[in-house]
Amino acid sequence: MEKEIAIKLVNISKRFKNIYANKNVNLTLYKGEVLSVLGENGSGKTTLMNMLAGIYQPEEGEIYVNGELASIHSPKDSFKYGIGMVHQHFKLVDVFTAYENIILGLDRKTSKNTINEIKAIAQRYGFEVDLKKKIHDMSVSEKQTVEIIKVLYKNANVLILDEPTAVLTPQETNKLFNVIKKMREDNKSIIIITHKLNEVMEISDRVTILRKGEYITTLNTNETNEKELTEYMVGKKIDLNLERLRIQATQPILEIRDLNVLKDDGTVAIEHLDFYLRGGQILGVAGIAGCGQKEMCEAIVGLRKFKGSITHFGKSIVGFSPEKIKEIGISMSFIPEDRLGLGLAPNLSITDNMLLKTYNDNKGIFVDRTRGRKEAEDLIKRYNVVAPSTEVPVKNLSGGNIQKILVGREIGTNPNVIITAYPVRGLDINSSYMIYDILNEEKAKNTAILFIGEDLDVLMTFCDKIMVLCHGKNMGIIHTKNTNKEEIGLMMTGALDLTQVKKEEKYGIAEDSRLSEDEWKKLREEDQKNEDREQS
Repeated sequence: MEKEIAIKLVNISKRFKNIYANKNVNLTLYKGEVLSVLGENGSGKTTLMNMLAGIYQPEEGEIYVNGELASIHSPKDSFKYGIGMVHQHFKLVDVFTAYENIILGLDRKTSKNTINEIKAIAQRYGFEVDLKKKIHDMSVSEKQTVEIIKVLYKNANVLILDEPTAVLTPQETNKLFNVIKKMREDNKSIIIITHKLNEVMEISDRVTILRKGEYITTLNTNETNEKELTEYMVGKKIDLNLERLRIQATQPILEIRDLNVLKDDGTVAIEHLDFYLRGGQILGVAGIAGCGQKEMCEAIVGLRKFKGSITHFGKSIVGFSPEKIKEIGISMSFIPEDRLGLGLAPNLSITDNMLLKTYNDNKGIFVDRTRGRKEAEDLIKRYNVVAPSTEVPVKNLSGGNIQKILVGREIGTNPNVIITAYPVRGLDINSSYMIYDILNEEKAKNTAILFIGEDLDVLMTFCDKIMVLCHGKNMGIIHTKNTNKEEIGLMMTGALDLTQVKKEEKYGIAEDSRLSEDEWKKLREEDQKNEDREQS
């Protein structure tokens, strides 16, 4: 039996000035299927889907919905054709309730039966939602639920999900996949944009691949594998083996004790947090977005006030600014999640961004740009940065190239401590693996690395240990070889707190905010012996 076509894109092209975001792209979506759309950063995935959603309009090509030529000039038009998109950054009004967001912008009048209709959708797909709860009080998963219900209530038969699992726990991801499967059973068509190949293999029926804005191929998921998909995306063979280096860890370089940090609004971000970073070791940090990761990093590097103790080789750096930390000879690098806000100056050139770390080394009032230009040239060559020159503003580069510049600049200071938050967020596979290789090179130099990530598979494969945060509290620090994603997921939601149980026998470490100085010293000694024994 021939499948019915829900959406057909024919020779779709979209330009921004003189640059093609999409060029002659063809795509077919069948009714009752899940189609994954893959491609590197800048391959045109989201742009293509935004044309289906009515946010952009193609300069060339045709869109067919249920076999008829469609005219989509706005999101309102898109909904008329039964197409709804759940964006990676949610389009919700924070001060409104879930119910108010769901009915916002409806053409039809609401009635007493509206709530029952919404509840029926939630029940059909297994959603748990409090319609009276305001968006600003919701978790990421709850917000996503509201977005999906909103799309379904507007009678969408085609759903586009842009990076839907980027900040979900494994348990939340499983729930979402169950919802998607039920939608498929109801003959709805789903398009997923994602970078996670394991999820592509698990949930999709077919995979369409774009490269540099052009259509490459479409494959049946059960007839391909992650390696083949990667080769189509990148255009060449790439090694997908993520390596965790086995080297002898040194003594703790950075020690954090009883750390307490507030958010900008005065609420608690981090509460009574204890941990330490050893040279030659990567400590991963897992947690749902907004659990204090950002504030913790900013406190450690001197950008945010805190209460507690931070020592570097036994020397206190409490109250020190980043400049003061550098001035006293402490070598610490910070790779923030906000690469174009906190990390780099977007309007400055690559050269000038390099000079931001070294301009104080100049003698006199004039800055010698020769050194910065040379450093920029070396960085471009070493990390294969695609840029027309060293004088181009960094904001004009792709996300992957911007991240390479940030990481390269920070690594170039020869740090013995690296604090990095989501260093591969939004990056394609090729760029991501380059970042992993760079961090492994630093680990081999006995650098201590704090790695905040959102992909649990990466954290478990790449890091030596994982500290799990839930609402700013430490749920436990565990050796990656002694845990699994389900256990970490329970810790991320607060359902499991390993700081409240005796875990030396299983994990070799029991870091707890209520330890005395003598207990803390004994703990470090035990952990050192355990590490030495494992690595010998």
